[in-house]
Amino acid sequence: MNEIDIDKIRAETPGVMQTCHLLASGSSLMPKPVVDAIINHTLLEASIGGYEAADQQQVMLDAVYRKTADLIGAMPQEIALMENATVAWCHAFYSLPLSKGDRIITCEAEYGANYVAFLQRQKRDGFEIDVVPSDESGSIDLSALKEMIDDRVKLIAITWIPTNGGLVNPAKAVGKIAKQYKIPYLLDACQVVGQMPVDVAELGCVFLTATARKFLRGPRGSGFLYISKERLKVTEPVMIDHFGAPWISRNEYMLRSDARRFETWENSYAIRAGLGAAIDYAESIGLDAIQNRSWGLANYLRDSLNEVPGIKTRDLGREQCAIVSFTFDKRDPASVIKTLQDKNIMIGASSPSSTRLDAEKRNLPIVLRAVPHYYNTTHEIDQLLSALKEL
Repeated sequence: MNEIDIDKIRAETPGVMQTCHLLASGSSLMPKPVVDAIINHTLLEASIGGYEAADQQQVMLDAVYRKTADLIGAMPQEIALMENATVAWCHAFYSLPLSKGDRIITCEAEYGANYVAFLQRQKRDGFEIDVVPSDESGSIDLSALKEMIDDRVKLIAITWIPTNGGLVNPAKAVGKIAKQYKIPYLLDACQVVGQMPVDVAELGCVFLTATARKFLRGPRGSGFLYISKERLKVTEPVMIDHFGAPWISRNEYMLRSDARRFETWENSYAIRAGLGAAIDYAESIGLDAIQNRSWGLANYLRDSLNEVPGIKTRDLGREQCAIVSFTFDKRDPASVIKTLQDKNIMIGASSPSSTRLDAEKRNLPIVLRAVPHYYNTTHEIDQLLSALKEL
C-alpha cells in the first residue's frame, strides 16, 4: 500500500492554504497538476486553435480512456466520457427497453436525479418501480432483494453511496444476485470513484456511472459511463450524432463498436485533460491509501461530533465512508453553513428531496454534511468541532 505524503499533497493543493475545505462529496479541491493540465490545454487552444490543439495532444487525450478504464478495472472500449455522472446515468437508463408490465428494483437510498427519471419513464412506459427495503443497519436487505425477483424484473438500479450520508451499500453482493438472475445492473458510483477502489468485474454491473469533481478531485463538467462489452452488443443510445454513429450512406448510419457511441462530437478537451491528470494523481497515491485515510478522518469526526451537545450523527450502514451527516438541534442548517464559511470552514447540506425515500422513512430534515478527504488533517476537523461548539 502506498504511503500518504500529506505534506507533499497539501503543498500541491493550493486551496488548503485559504480554506478548511470539508466537502469532498460536493466538489473537492483540485491538486495543482489537474489545474495545470486544464490551463495548459486552454492556453494551447488560445495559441493555435481548438481543433489544432486537440490534434497536437491527441495521444494524451486518447489515453484518458485507458486511464479511466484502468481506474475501475474495465477496458478502454467500455468507457464513454461524459459531462457529468447524471448525464452518464441517463444515457444508460434511457437506453434500456422497458415497457408496461416490466419491473425495476431500486433502493431506499436512491438519488433524486435517478428517481425522477424512473418516474418520467414510468409515466410514459408503464413499468413498475419497486424499492427493496433496508436491513436493520440501513443497508440494502439482500434477502429481501432475492425474494422480490421474478421474470418481470428488467433492471436493478442502485446508488452505491448516497449523497446524504456515510452508508456504503453492498454493491458487490447486489451484483452477484443480478448476475445469478441475468438482470441488467446499473450502479451509480458518483460518490465512490476516487474515494475507494472500484472493480467492475467484481461488482458485476453492466453499467457504472461516476463524476470527476467529487472524490477524484477532477474538474467540474466531467464524468464517465462504463458499459460492459456484452451489453454494448445489444444497446443503442437514445440519441446519437455522426460521431457516435457515422453516417455511412444516404439512408444508413453505423453505431460505433465501442462505448463512445454514447458520446457526441463536441466536448471540452481541456476538461478531459484535467480528468486524465486527476486519475494519474489518485493512482500515484493509491486508492487503498486514499480510502484508509479519508475514512479514518471521517470516523474521527463522527466520534467527535457525537460528543457535542445537540448534535446527532445520521449515518447508516455496517460500513461507513467519508461522508459524515448530522443534525444540530435548533440550528438552521443554512445559518450554520454561513457562519462556518465566515470562518473559512466549508461544509454542506443535503435536503430531503435529494434522497426522498430515505428521508421520509427516517423523518430526516435537511442534514449537514462534513466530508474530509485524504488531503485534510485532524487539525482541520478540530477547527470545525471548535466552531460548532461556539454556535
